[in-house]
Amino acid sequence: MVPHLTTALTGPLLALERSFLDAETTIEHRLRGQWLQHTPPFYCSVDLRNSGYKLAPVDTNLFPGGFNNLNPAFLPLCVQAAMVAVDKICPEARHLLIVPENHTRNQFYLMNVARLAVILRHTGLNVRVGSLLPEIIAPTDLALPDGQTLTLEPLKRFGSTGSDGQGRRLGLDGFDPCAILLNNDLSVGVPTILQNLHEQFVIPPLHAGWHVRRKSHHFTAYRQVAREFATLLGIDPWLLDPEFEVCGAVNFQEKSGMECLAANVDSLLYRIRAKYREYGIEDTPFVVVKADAGTYGMGIMTVKDASEVKELNRRQRNKMAVVKEGLQVSEVIIQEGVPTCERVEAGVAEPVVYMIDRYVVGGFYRVHGERGIDENLNAPGMQFQPLAFETGCTLPDSAQAPDAAPNRFYAYGVVARLALLAASKELEIDPGA
Repeated sequence: MVPHLTTALTGPLLALERSFLDAETTIEHRLRGQWLQHTPPFYCSVDLRNSGYKLAPVDTNLFPGGFNNLNPAFLPLCVQAAMVAVDKICPEARHLLIVPENHTRNQFYLMNVARLAVILRHTGLNVRVGSLLPEIIAPTDLALPDGQTLTLEPLKRFGSTGSDGQGRRLGLDGFDPCAILLNNDLSVGVPTILQNLHEQFVIPPLHAGWHVRRKSHHFTAYRQVAREFATLLGIDPWLLDPEFEVCGAVNFQEKSGMECLAANVDSLLYRIRAKYREYGIEDTPFVVVKADAGTYGMGIMTVKDASEVKELNRRQRNKMAVVKEGLQVSEVIIQEGVPTCERVEAGVAEPVVYMIDRYVVGGFYRVHGERGIDENLNAPGMQFQPLAFETGCTLPDSAQAPDAAPNRFYAYGVVARLALLAASKELEIDPGA
């Protein structure tokens, strides 16, 4: 199913997609060369926005939690890519431990964990799931809506004791894994039980967690990647790259740092207006203010004028002040807003592309029937449509129009892999090393 494009401003995007088609060999050669120099994350998902004149990533998640939303037809691609990823890390691996988020009631997320375990078992791994929840003191079976059962087990440290008094290895009763796969974004920091694991592979690395990682660092890396890519194709990098600014000392509840925030909003809107004039775009520019660290669509607001951030009411300030697990927001990224022109049925939609290692393995549309084209769709009431990428993201057909399904999805896959490359470069720097 291809979403209906409701905007008439498709010229620049169609030209961008045509440039991708014409340069497919160059693009794939370039990316293949980059993967020889930079190791991709084990897995990754990228939220994209297609405005009809711009196609850009707006978020990159290194602990993707929606594998259950992928089209089941793409399971073989997932398994093949996971085989490559596992072989890079631990070719002789036989046992792998998944450490998920601390959810027992979010059954959609738990179905994601179950799907991830299925993918990894098909690679020849014995996979079990260890929980950080203190109430999990024995193997606990959770019934899932699709008829599956997910077993959570208590984590334990064992082996020779390190300087911190803990065993050097992490596992379960009777289960000593070669590698630990985190599907937990570590927003509140690294639990003691995950620290100082020097004898096992922890993937992604601990510094990929939101206790360290910043969106602004990622988009700084992405800017470099996008500019180099745009130079290669002879296109304007703005068509791929969302502008952004950062404020590093904000307290919404105490209304401090609002001057910095307003000034950066104003500066960014000024630059966006200039680009809109250059391309003859009549849309109203906007920016998205969001926590520089975090996920789950929390701590986000859309702003069209700098005055709006100075006039936030108490409810709006409280909404912006706290993100996942009650963490206080003190750093924000102000990102150029990219409206979405895509719809699935009656809902506003945005594509999400999933990758394992360097390979696109599927995607879906995040759809929200009550949100506008300039709003965050990662909010209560959203739905997922896995059927959209039925043609895949890696097999363009130059004989068809640029907006034909395989070609549009190829463009999505290209931009998502640019974000993946940026994440690769981002993770090469360990702030705690």
